[in-house]
Amino acid sequence: MDVIYSLIPSMTFMGLVFVAILIWAVRNGQYEDMEGNASRILLDDDEDALLAHQPKEKAHQESNPDAPKQ
Repeated sequence: MDVIYSLIPSMTFMGLVFVAILIWAVRNGQYEDMEGNASRILLDDDEDALLAHQPKEKAHQESNPDAPKQ
């Protein structure tokens, strides 16, 4: 029973700390873009992956068509 007398104030304090962190996060805009990360995974990054595996000269020529060919 003596443990409850220390647990109640400590859990109350921890609860207030978590509420303060939540309020801070909401005010700083941490929850404004809820759909961005969910849809970003669906974006197609195949072009970047293909350019990364090509030799540097060929990748540079394809990404910059105005560059003089050697």
